[in-house]
Amino acid sequence: MASETLHSLARRHDLSRNLVRIWIQKFEAGAFDDEAVAVDTIEAYEARIAALERLVGRQALEIEFLKGGLKYGPQPRSATTSVVTGPAAFPSQKDAG
Repeated sequence: MASETLHSLARRHDLSRNLVRIWIQKFEAGAFDDEAVAVDTIEAYEARIAALERLVGRQALEIEFLKGGLKYGPQPRSATTSVVTGPAAFPSQKDAG
């Protein structure tokens, strides 16, 4: 098997010869070393965890924002609404007389 040609190996496994060449180059560079694969996997997992933590933080802020909106959300139709805020106005002297 070690003396098998690239062409026959690719043909036997129905693969592209270029793909087999790439795999050989990666193997020779140590890309398929268990330790290197583990380091790459851990780095990928850490990056994914960081992205998910950012997403969770953003969603928590959105939830808090929406909860705040519920406090000041639409009033029931029976509730009185007014643009003026503050204490009720007292009638002026000329209105009282």
